[in-house]
Order: sequence, then C-alpha cells, then structure tokens
Amino acid sequence: MKLNGATVLLTGATGGIGHAIARRLTAEGAQVVLTGRRTEVLAPLAAELGARSIAADLSVASEVDRLLAETGPVDVLVANAALPGTGDLATMTTERIDQNLDVNLRTPIMMARALLPQLTARGAGHLVFIGSVSGIVASPGSTLYNATKFGLRGFAAALRQDLHPTGVGVSIVEPGFVRDAGMFVNSGMEVPKGTRTVSPDQVAAGVVKAIVKNRGEVVVAPVEIRFGARLGSLFPSVNDAAQRQAGAAEMVSKHAYND
Repeated sequence: MKLNGATVLLTGATGGIGHAIARRLTAEGAQVVLTGRRTEVLAPLAAELGARSIAADLSVASEVDRLLAETGPVDVLVANAALPGTGDLATMTTERIDQNLDVNLRTPIMMARALLPQLTARGAGHLVFIGSVSGIVASPGSTLYNATKFGLRGFAAALRQDLHPTGVGVSIVEPGFVRDAGMFVNSGMEVPKGTRTVSPDQVAAGVVKAIVKNRGEVVVAPVEIRFGARLGSLFPSVNDAAQRQAGAAEMVSKHAYND
C-alpha cells in the first residue's frame, strides 16, 4: 500500500528507533500519530514532524483503549513499543513478568484486534509488528524477551494468513543488533567482537519496505546474522554451542535487569 496520505499509529515513539521510524514515515507522506509514556519527548518530536501525539502507558489496558479512541481511524499500525526482558527468571517479580508480557505481546495483539473491523471494512491497511532476531533464535539470559518476540512472530505470521483474503497486510520487522539506539544500547552491553550492527534508519527503512511491498517478514540485519539466526532456529543445539562459544551468557549477565 502507499504511505502518502495514510494515517499511521506508531507506538514506542519516544525511543531512538521510534524517532527514526516516525521521521521516515513522515518523509513518505504519512500522517503519524505518536504515542509513548514520556510527554517531554513526544511533544518536541510531534512539533518537528507536524504529527499528533498521545501519551499512554501500554501496560495498562484502559490506557490502550483510551489511546485507540483518541486516535480515531487509522490505516497502519506500527507496534514498536517493547520492554527489555533480560535477567534471571527466578528473580523476576510477577509484576515485571506481567508488564513485559503486556507491553511486548498482549497489547500488540489487542490493538490489532481492535483495529481489524475498520481495516477489513475498508479492505485495506497494514499491521506492522517490530520483533527481533530474538524471535527467531534464543539466547541465554533472555527468557522473557525471547518468549514475547517468538510469540509476536507466530502471531504476525498466523494473522497474515487469516487476513490474506481481506486486503489487509501484516508484517513483522526483526532487527538484529541496532547501534546508537534501542534496548541493547540503553543497557550498556557491548556488541560481541566482530559483530556488525544496523542503524535505526535501516530499521525504519525495513518498516517502509514491509508496508509498501507487503512483506510478511523483514529481517534487518547483516547477512551473517540472518544466516546464523535461520541456522540456529533449525538446529537449536548448534545455536546453543555458538552462544556458549561467544560468551553470550556472561555478556548478558553483566547488564541484565534483575528484581
């Protein structure tokens, strides 16, 4: 579908990746509705782009309902909001587990369900879910994050099949290691030696590609990471050995959030 003139609801707009997506969508001619929790970040971005902004906490169901009501009709949803899910599962509180499941998985599902009647009635529109290579292959110290991203990938793939006859597209965009922005950078973790990264602008370009070309899955990562993820998903024991060889558990444990 064409983005020029389309109304796009973008969640997680206050982060660096969200900023890049918002700017790219605006450059494509979309009218963007930005949402996130931090009004002090949303307002300047909205002013810069001539966009609307609606502050909302997506871990609260009533806030999600309010957001959708205030947004009104939309053509595209870009579900970008997510929380980190690294750490020792045994030390995680129930509240933290619930919050991660809500923001990363339940809320995108509920938003999609709420928007389906208007999109299918028009026979047009697109739903984009920002996943991760962590939704293709697992890594140590990331049980909760892997769970939500694997779940989001399965949801997007199945919903795409369900909506095929309706004219509504569904995509999942899965970045690898992103430099300069995002949860990996915010955590302070160092990229494994020799690992290539992608930029927030490349992620934003992947979102546009997914919408305009109606791609079911767009992996935004260097070729070696794309290949490694696919191989690891086919052969989990190979992935396990590679993760141990790379010292992934030690790397994550230094910066994981523990309750």
